[in-house]
Amino acid sequence: MNVRFSIGAKLILLISIIVILSLGSITALVSWLVHGDLRISAEENNFETNRRSAMEAEITLTNVLSHSRILIRNITNSADMSGVDFFFTENPQIASVFFIAQGRPAQLLVNRRFFVSREIEAELADSYFENQRNALGRAVRGETLILNAASHFSRPVLAIFFPWADGSAAGLLFSSENLNQNFGFGTNQSYMINSEGDILSHSDFSLVLADINLSSEDFIQSILESPQRSRQDLIESDFKNLQTGDKVIRKFVAFTRLSTAGCIVITSIEYDKVFEGIAATTRRNIYLTIAVLCISVIFIWIFSKTISVPLKALTIVAHNIEGGIFDMNLKPKGNDEIGVLTNSFQKMCAALNIFGRFTNREIAVRAMRGEIKPGGLPKHATVFFSDIRDFTAKSENFTKVFKEDASDRIVFWLNQYFTQMVDCVEKTNGVVDKFIGDAVMAHWGTAYTAGSPQQDAYNCVKAALLMRNALHEMNNERKKDDPGDPYIKIGCGINSGFVTAGQLGSDMRMEYTVIGDPVNLASRIEALTKPLGADIIISEDKWLLTGEKFITEEMPSVTVKGKEKPVRIFAVVNFKESGEGPKTITEVRKLLGIEAPDIKKADVNADEKKYNINQG
Repeated sequence: MNVRFSIGAKLILLISIIVILSLGSITALVSWLVHGDLRISAEENNFETNRRSAMEAEITLTNVLSHSRILIRNITNSADMSGVDFFFTENPQIASVFFIAQGRPAQLLVNRRFFVSREIEAELADSYFENQRNALGRAVRGETLILNAASHFSRPVLAIFFPWADGSAAGLLFSSENLNQNFGFGTNQSYMINSEGDILSHSDFSLVLADINLSSEDFIQSILESPQRSRQDLIESDFKNLQTGDKVIRKFVAFTRLSTAGCIVITSIEYDKVFEGIAATTRRNIYLTIAVLCISVIFIWIFSKTISVPLKALTIVAHNIEGGIFDMNLKPKGNDEIGVLTNSFQKMCAALNIFGRFTNREIAVRAMRGEIKPGGLPKHATVFFSDIRDFTAKSENFTKVFKEDASDRIVFWLNQYFTQMVDCVEKTNGVVDKFIGDAVMAHWGTAYTAGSPQQDAYNCVKAALLMRNALHEMNNERKKDDPGDPYIKIGCGINSGFVTAGQLGSDMRMEYTVIGDPVNLASRIEALTKPLGADIIISEDKWLLTGEKFITEEMPSVTVKGKEKPVRIFAVVNFKESGEGPKTITEVRKLLGIEAPDIKKADVNADEKKYNINQG
């Protein structure tokens, strides 16, 4: 059972709630009282900033337009060009004037000082007007329009095209540097767009230079379509910040429509910046709350750790026991109730650890979790039996040589062997059912499966081959004719089929095992390994499941008691994909020191009449 809240956590939570409620209520009250006043002030300031910016833009546009009209009129009426230099001296922000008068060729007046001071080629003015025939055509039809020419000159330059008398048109280029500078008012950001949504002026020249069009933005579209001359709204829909590209949730946005060419000046301020003061106060209160909480937590932690730390350790132990980990080392601290409980837990862990060695730990843990229910279930399993050859003779030799010490010696010898065999079973996802003297019974696909009967069958044969290799290495390390550590040869019988798997036994003692005809046949096949001179024999059912993955040789079929038809059996030689090791049963016998049997004289337990070997 998982512990969600320790005692220390509960005390900390209680104090935290008290501190947060007290200081939080003060913060909320201050924010609520000041919030309304700040919003009103911010809206008024933003609207006033927009009004000033619009007035500045209107004056600038009106001046350059009216002065240019006067110049064009003087030239067309008197053809006197002497005043052009004076005009550009008095209007240094104007770069050039272009006009077409009826009956006269198009004329371009260029302010040389403007282009020289900005290191711009004067010829760019001529190429610009040459490329703006469409805008001149619109001006001829009576339309006044303002365009952004910054990308052409790489400088903040605006172009105005306007109608002239008698169906002619004119245009002028002028610097918008002053407008760009005037549009930057701290937290309030102003910029100007034309009737098509193009940015004309902005404090960030990179936006002007990029020829950005904002008509796709919802709030810009709303402004362009609005019949009102000026208005202010709180825009709550998401849109990109023009300078940073970040998403801004809310802004106060004010706009004023100019009388010149339908231009619009827009001023905005981020909602969050308006309330930065409140946010700063809130942050300070939060810091104060955190400081108080930290001090409180330190005192509570010191007080509660004598209880919570031991209980937490016991909780971890209980969780480990639930997961099947019994080898724990607990040291009681103190003589109070927790110390007594810790000592009891240590004794329980020691008892469970010993118990886990007398039964299958994995099965016990699964049963404890409820993953294995009482009763039997049909399972398609692979059953394995192994037996040590000539074990009785070896046991008698232990007794003759070691006498009173024979029991300890033989148990130590068997435990070394069983350790290797059990490791091979568990590595291949198998379950060790029981030890029957020197025999081992195991099964695959019962308590848990590798995914399919074929894979379970493959894992079983793989475990048997691993046992062969492990025994071969163990035997190579043994001294020849050592009575205390004799060589071990085993026979393995394997069969697959449907068995009944479950917890069998009495109310006092139960074990997880399998029963059924495939189990009996696996045991009888294991008994055939000695007379047939093989260490691993599988049944036909097992061979059909996964035989193509192994090198096998068919042995003479046998008639098993209780079965009408002879049973085909196969000796396992090696993995097919293995590049090393034996390739035939003859090589297996040579590797393991097994004598080739005379099949005709083989005795397959004639007393019980369980088998008859049929000659092919």
